Amino acid sequence: MKSNLFLLLSAAIMSFSACGQKDTSIETPKTSIDYEMVVDGLEIAWGMTFLPDGSMIITEKGGEIIHFKNGEKQQLTGGPEVYQRGQGGLLDIVLHPNYEENGWIYMSYSSSEGDGEGGNTAVMRAKLNGTQFTNKEVLYKATPNTTKGQHFGSRMVFDKDGYLYFSIGDRGARDENPQDITRDGGKIYRINDDGSIPQDNPFVGEPNAKQAIYSYGHRNPQGMILHPESGEVWVHEHGPQGGDEINIIKKGANYGWPVVTYGENYGGGAITDETSKPGMEDPLHYWLPSIAPSGMAFVSTNKYPSLQGNLLVGSLKFQYLEHDVLDNKEVKRREKLLEGIGRIRDVKEGPDGTIYVSVEQKGIVKLVEKEITKTQE
Repeated sequence: MKSNLFLLLSAAIMSFSACGQKDTSIETPKTSIDYEMVVDGLEIAWGMTFLPDGSMIITEKGGEIIHFKNGEKQQLTGGPEVYQRGQGGLLDIVLHPNYEENGWIYMSYSSSEGDGEGGNTAVMRAKLNGTQFTNKEVLYKATPNTTKGQHFGSRMVFDKDGYLYFSIGDRGARDENPQDITRDGGKIYRINDDGSIPQDNPFVGEPNAKQAIYSYGHRNPQGMILHPESGEVWVHEHGPQGGDEINIIKKGANYGWPVVTYGENYGGGAITDETSKPGMEDPLHYWLPSIAPSGMAFVSTNKYPSLQGNLLVGSLKFQYLEHDVLDNKEVKRREKLLEGIGRIRDVKEGPDGTIYVSVEQKGIVKLVEKEITKTQE
C-alpha cells in the first residue's frame, strides 16, 4: 500500500515501475526507428487487420470501413450501424483464425440497439462479399444503453483455442459496473466464435451473472494481444489520472478497479489509498503519469532485431510509440520511439512481420529500423 504522498512523489520523479520492479523511466533509444507512410488521409483509424493476400481492412471511428490493396483505398459497405458519441464509434476489427475456410470478420462498435437512450459496446461478425459485408450477426451487445460517451473498451483477440476475447470499459460508471458481475462494463469477456457462451467460463451458472465475463475490475482496456509463446491474453487499460496498467488475464480474476489503483481523480484527490489488496490482481506494469495507452503488439518478427521479443504500446497523451523491453514478464526498460508523431491509436504486426502504427489525423505508417552508427551515439 502506498500513501497519496508517495503517489505524488512517484509522479514527480516519473516513476513508471510496477510492483517490485526497478524504476523504468524513459531512456534514450538504443536503435534508430523511423517510419514510412503506408495509408494516408485517414481520420481516426481505430483498428486494422490483414487479409490472406496481405491487403488491409481498416476501421475508421466515424463508421467507414476501408480496404487498402495495392496502394489504393476502397470503401466497403454494409458495416454495422454505429452510435456516434464521445469515444464511441466503429472500433476494432479481427479475422477469425480460420478465415480462409469460413470467411468470418469480427467488428466491435458502439451500438444503440436495444432499450433505452444512448448506446453501449457490441460485437458483430460478418462476411465480405466483394465490397459489401453480408451475413451480419450481432454476437454480444452490452446493456444498459447510456448517453455517456466514455470507456467503450472494444479491443478483441482470438486465443489459441479459438475463443474470442473482447473488452468493454466501465462506461463512466466506476462505482456501479466494474465490481458487479451482474452488470456489463469494466470487464474482459470470452465467447465462442458464434457468440455462444463457453460452459467453462468462470461465472456460468451464477444467478444473474453476465456469463460471458471472463475477468472483471477493469477500467477501459484499449490494448489486447495474445502472447505468441505462452498463449496468454495480455491487456493494457487506461487508468484515471495516473495508473495505466498492463495485466495478464486470468479466469475469474478481479483486477481491482476502482477499489485499488495507482491513479487519482482528474484534477487531484484520492480515489482510494490502496494500490494492492488480497483477492485482487496486481498489474504486471503500471505507468505514472498516464501515457493513455492504445494499441499494443508483441514483436515476434526478426525484421526489427532491437525490438524482437518486446512490447510496443501507443501513447495517445504523449504522442509517441513506447518500446517496453521485457525480461520474462517484467518491463526492464522503456524507450520512446517516433516522438511527436501524433496520437497513436493502434499497433499491429502484419503477417510478413512488418509493424504498422495507426496515427490519428495522419494515417497508417510502417516502422523502419536503422542501425545507429558510432557518429550517432
